[in-house]
Amino acid sequence: MSAPAVVIAAPASGSGKTTLATGLIGALRRAGHQVAPFKVGPDYIDPGYHGLAAGRPGRNLDPVLVGEDRVVPLYRHGAQGCDIAIVEGVMGLFDGRIDENRTDAIAEGSTAQVAGLLGAPVVLVVDARGHSQSLAALLHGFATFDSAVRLGGVILNRVGSERHEQVLRAACERVGLPVLGALPRMAELEVPSRHLGLIPAVEHGSAATAAVDAMTELVAAHVDLRAIVELAGGSAGGDAWDPVTELAAVEHTRADPLIAMAGGPAFTFGYAEHRELLAAAGARVVVFDPLSDELPDGAAGLVLPGGFPEEHAAQLSANERLRAAVADGAARGLPIHAECAGLLYLTRSLDGHPMAGVIDADAEFGPRLTLGYRDAVALHDSVLWRAGARVRGHEFHRTHLLDTGSAHAAWGWRTTASATEGAVVGQVHASYLHTHPAGNPDAIARFVTAAQRFAP
Repeated sequence: MSAPAVVIAAPASGSGKTTLATGLIGALRRAGHQVAPFKVGPDYIDPGYHGLAAGRPGRNLDPVLVGEDRVVPLYRHGAQGCDIAIVEGVMGLFDGRIDENRTDAIAEGSTAQVAGLLGAPVVLVVDARGHSQSLAALLHGFATFDSAVRLGGVILNRVGSERHEQVLRAACERVGLPVLGALPRMAELEVPSRHLGLIPAVEHGSAATAAVDAMTELVAAHVDLRAIVELAGGSAGGDAWDPVTELAAVEHTRADPLIAMAGGPAFTFGYAEHRELLAAAGARVVVFDPLSDELPDGAAGLVLPGGFPEEHAAQLSANERLRAAVADGAARGLPIHAECAGLLYLTRSLDGHPMAGVIDADAEFGPRLTLGYRDAVALHDSVLWRAGARVRGHEFHRTHLLDTGSAHAAWGWRTTASATEGAVVGQVHASYLHTHPAGNPDAIARFVTAAQRFAP
C-alpha cells in the first residue's frame, strides 16, 4: 500500500505553493507523521527546502524527463516508510510543456498530469490579493476544466483582513469547495531569491532553516492539518522503482570504482536517484566541495552537477589544486559527466575567473534566460551515450559560452531552428542540458563501466 498524497497546486506561479508545501511538510512532521516530499517538474531548488522540512530527500516527479510510466514507481520508491506525501506542483495547475503537436487536454509535465497519474486530490493555493466574490468563478473553472483532476479544497494565501477572509470563504462555499486554511500576509517569510529563483537551501544555511521553521509555524497555525490528512489519497499501485532492478535490464559490468561527485554551495542541482543508480551499478560515491576540497584520492570518475558557479566563481578559481587535478585527470582520460554548472567549471574562465580549462571556451553571465525542455540527439559517442541516442533534457541558465573551440558538440536539437550544444572531449561529456538519471539508467551504467576501466 502506497502512502496517500495531497497535491499542492495553484492557478498561477507566484501564488505561494512553495511556502504552503514546505510549511505543510514541516507541520505534519511535527505532528508525528513521516512525510514524503515531492516536486513536480525539473526544479532543483524547492526540493532542498522540502528536504529540510521533512528530514529526508526531496524528490522530483517529471513525466517529461523520466517518462509517464516511471512517475508512479518513482513516487512509490520515494514514499517508502512514510504515511503521507505532499507533492508541490509547478506553475499553474494545468501548465506544462508547450507542444503544438500534443492534442491532449492535459499538458505533459503539468501538475494536473501528475495528480492524475497518482490519483491524488489537489489542494488549490490561491493568492488572495485582489480577489473578492469573483473568486467563485475562478474556482468553478479550475474544478470543472478536466474531470480527471479532483479538486479537494482551497487554501487562501496572503489574506488581508478578517472581512476579506469572510468574503473569500463565502465564494468558496458557493462552488462547494472547503477552505482548508487561510494564511495572512507575512512579508518576513520571503526567502531570498536571485536570477534563477530561490537561493538553494544549502547556500542559504541557517537562514534557510529559519525560513522553513517560520513556514512550518505559519501553516500549523492557519491550516487544518487533520482535514489535509483525511483528504489525502491516491491510486498509485504497482511496484516501486528500484535502481538495481532498473539496471538489471541494462548491459553493464558491475564495478566498484570511486565516483567523486561535486556538492556544496556551488553544485546544488541534482537528483537523489543519481547517487542511488551509481551505487546500484557498484560505484562508491564520495561527495566533495570544489570551493575548498581537493579531488578525492582514487577517483575513477567525476560528476559535476548543476548549480550556481557564477555566484562562487572567485572561490572556485582560488582552489588551484583542484582545478589542476581536474585538468590533469581529463587529459589522462578520467570520465567526467558535467551538467550546466559543471560545464562552466570545465571552461577556461567564468566571468574572467580562471576555471579548469578542460573545454576550449570562456563563459560569462548574461541578461538572457535560456529555459525549456529539449528533445536532444547525442551527436557523438561519449562516456554517457552512444551517437544517435535520443534523450529528453531541460535547460535553465543565464550564462553562455563565448567560444566552443574545436570540441565535438554533445547534442543537437530543433526548436525554432536547429541547434547544437555542449562538448565531448575525450572522456568528458559537458553540456547545459540537465537530464534525469532515472530516465536514462543506461547512461549511468555506461559511465560506471568507463570509470572501472580508468580505475587506478
